[in-house]
Amino acid sequence: MSAPTLPQPSAAQVEARVDTLLGRMRLAEKLGQMIMGERASTTPEDVRAYHLGAVLSGSGSVPGENRPADWVALNDALWVASTDEADGRTPVPLMYAVDAVHGHANVRGATIFPHQIGLGATRDPQLVARIARIVAREILATGLDWNFAPTLAVARHVYWGRTYESFSDDPSLVATFAEHFVHGIQGTLRDDGVLACAKHWIGDGATFQGIDQGDAQVTEAELQRTHLPPYLAALRANVQTVMVSFNSWNGTKCHAHPYLLTEVLKGRLGFSGLVVSDWDGVDQVAEGLDAAIVLSVNAGVDMIMCAADWRRRLDGLQRAVERGEIPLARIDDAVRRILRVKVRSGLVDRARPSARPWALSETFGSAAHRAVAREAARRSLVLLKHEGATLPLQRTQRIVVAGKHADDVSHQCGGFSAAWQGTHGNEAIEGGTSIWQAIRAIAPAATLSVDGSAADPAAHDVAVVVIGELPYAEGMGDIRPGGRITPPLPGGLRTANLEPYGSTLELATRHPEDLAVISALRAKGIPVVTVLLSGRPLLVDRELAASQAFVAAWLPGSEGAGITDVLFGDHDFEGTLPFPWPAAAPSPDGVAPARFPRGFGRTYR
Repeated sequence: MSAPTLPQPSAAQVEARVDTLLGRMRLAEKLGQMIMGERASTTPEDVRAYHLGAVLSGSGSVPGENRPADWVALNDALWVASTDEADGRTPVPLMYAVDAVHGHANVRGATIFPHQIGLGATRDPQLVARIARIVAREILATGLDWNFAPTLAVARHVYWGRTYESFSDDPSLVATFAEHFVHGIQGTLRDDGVLACAKHWIGDGATFQGIDQGDAQVTEAELQRTHLPPYLAALRANVQTVMVSFNSWNGTKCHAHPYLLTEVLKGRLGFSGLVVSDWDGVDQVAEGLDAAIVLSVNAGVDMIMCAADWRRRLDGLQRAVERGEIPLARIDDAVRRILRVKVRSGLVDRARPSARPWALSETFGSAAHRAVAREAARRSLVLLKHEGATLPLQRTQRIVVAGKHADDVSHQCGGFSAAWQGTHGNEAIEGGTSIWQAIRAIAPAATLSVDGSAADPAAHDVAVVVIGELPYAEGMGDIRPGGRITPPLPGGLRTANLEPYGSTLELATRHPEDLAVISALRAKGIPVVTVLLSGRPLLVDRELAASQAFVAAWLPGSEGAGITDVLFGDHDFEGTLPFPWPAAAPSPDGVAPARFPRGFGRTYR
């Protein structure tokens, strides 16, 4: 593959180019640049007619047969529409964005890496940079421009359904990973990288009781001490886009917070890129959509991400300008920032998607990429318990493999994998390997019995039981002891208020089937090696007590052989806990006694 060919412009050259484009644009073109439509409701003709600045694919929203060629063809058509100069149009290529938070996992056949909590367990920022580089290459293979990653939350309450998107509850560790991830995704910001997006600004990991989209009830000193450092690192790495958080800070929505967006981020911190809203996040700041648009844009939102009806947002923006509720100077500032990012990244000079150097690259989902994902999976494993000589397993042993996750690649990958809430089974994650498939490949005497009923102490030496949480994402992963919040929400806040995952962190209560399998095997006298798949630490005292060995595998991604590499002793355990492992349910502020401290992890040695 050829090296980058586009030269890096100087700051003066960037601003001169932006001035030229901005000077040509009519108001309708400027307003269109501030709108991001979702793929399913946005056609090339829409882009041409309304001058839209960006398009995104939400998780599970895919073109055609969901192959790289389908994505390239779609972005080709959108690019042609956005660069059409007919009728005096100003040609400004649009940006196509995706949530490739642990691989380009929306696309069939992509390499899927461990979620960020697992990468935090590796303590290796260089590995994170390598992973980000691969993710960028797989995005480039599909002809796209922008990745809504990394998540820079410092999760303080494991009840939060997005805990697995957080590298750690240690701000310094998250900051180190932030810098390396951004460098890996963006590269030189020319032909060999895609735009990164630091999200979600700010305090998403600090919400009261871990409620997704809730209220971060913390002092400014705490916000600066704990939640700001990852963003400072991302800014040092030249991140070009920042996404606003759904959450509030002490009762005020971040999407309508001029102090956080304009005074702090754009002012004190000198961020000169673009600020994008989250998915219909603008809607939550006021009762009426027009009023919400005015509050958010005046607060500092430059681009409005729309789930479906982007025309209503565009019309509302137009009305606000006509009424003088949003000054033209604010519109020009927003569009200048959008154009600046497009010029800096080389988008305005780049060839159409199908003609770009990495388009349809054979490296997409390649063995080389999967080898890195396998390495990441094995290095993320944390050994919490080991009795006797149960591990490492031997290839000649008669192993019974059990548990609902044993032969399910989708469950290994979790949320944001083929669909927003994840999927089930092995069909959706093409090219992946389940843990059972990886064991079967190297241990010919192994057998699969998902419920453990076929286990026989006369026929089996040891059991590997793969248990844990089912896939989830965002608020549907929240643990809420009281269930869904009854409106009105605290402080009158507006959130999606999704149905939570459960009411307790105790795995035996939420998923009693897991303990039942382990207990049945132990009752037969078969030693048990338990592998836990989860997006956060859980209360697993009973499962731990019934197991000879217990491994926290997080959400390891598509390469199940990364787990067998360690279970069978080809590599030692390296992972250490990125969060403390609780010994009891946390208090409302997230504090819980630790059964295992952050940094804990056993090895064979």
